Amino acid sequence: MDDTIFPDSIDRFIQDALTPEFWSKAFTILITAILILVFFRILRIILGRGMKKTIPEQKAQLILKALRYTGWAIAVVSVLQSVGVNLSALLGAAGIAGIAIGFAAQTSVSNLISGIFLVFEKPFQISDTIQIDEISGIVMSIDLLSVKLQTFDNRFVRIPNESIIKTNVINLTRFPIRRLDIYVNVSYTTDLRKATDVLRDIAYKNIYVLDNPSPLILIDKFDIPGVGILLGVWFEKSNLVEIKNTILMDIQERFAEEGIEIPYPKRDVYIKGIAERNLIEIDRKENT
Repeated sequence: MDDTIFPDSIDRFIQDALTPEFWSKAFTILITAILILVFFRILRIILGRGMKKTIPEQKAQLILKALRYTGWAIAVVSVLQSVGVNLSALLGAAGIAGIAIGFAAQTSVSNLISGIFLVFEKPFQISDTIQIDEISGIVMSIDLLSVKLQTFDNRFVRIPNESIIKTNVINLTRFPIRRLDIYVNVSYTTDLRKATDVLRDIAYKNIYVLDNPSPLILIDKFDIPGVGILLGVWFEKSNLVEIKNTILMDIQERFAEEGIEIPYPKRDVYIKGIAERNLIEIDRKENT
């Protein structure tokens, strides 16, 4: 290769850059690219305002992001055409590179397809509170590759869309009301009718418990520590913390007032060697 090719090219570029025609063309190309981006920016603003009341937020975000990428693609293509780049050769090279990148980015493609399914299936929306495996949080955004959550202890969590599609997702705020289930054990000597009446009275007096649907009280099972009773109360979804704290405190206070025992598991420990020695000692004393 001739070592003078690159210096000559640089010299020609410098010579062209010193001409008014070069700067006029560069200015025209720059203005064209800016106008294209500004047009798509205005289009996104107009569509964003129009879609607020008609389209779910996650779908609107997907459309707006597609518009933004389209605007940048058109701007780049226009600039390349203006400077005389052969796009057919460039697209051919991009096709070959795309195949190689496709094999290397199978996970990203899977996340992209999963993201499209999430947007149209709508198992949750932005600002919903969801639980995925052991992670719970508020949905911040639903993107093409992942979902971003803000946990209750203010941590940022990114979950790939493919993982969400493959697992169970619990939407904790999909419906305006929820039921809180509290399991209480009482001793076997407790009058169960009295215990259920006390629980019912606690539920009706709690300001966060809804009257409709009415509270559920179910004698669940005979367990090892005692008789299990289920108390299910309905509440407005934003009052979860308040109702759980007040109900548990009310149960503890009222059961103490009414003399209802909340048992706890007990275990008798039998140490074989010590027990056998004690029996031998007792037999020897009795024989003497």
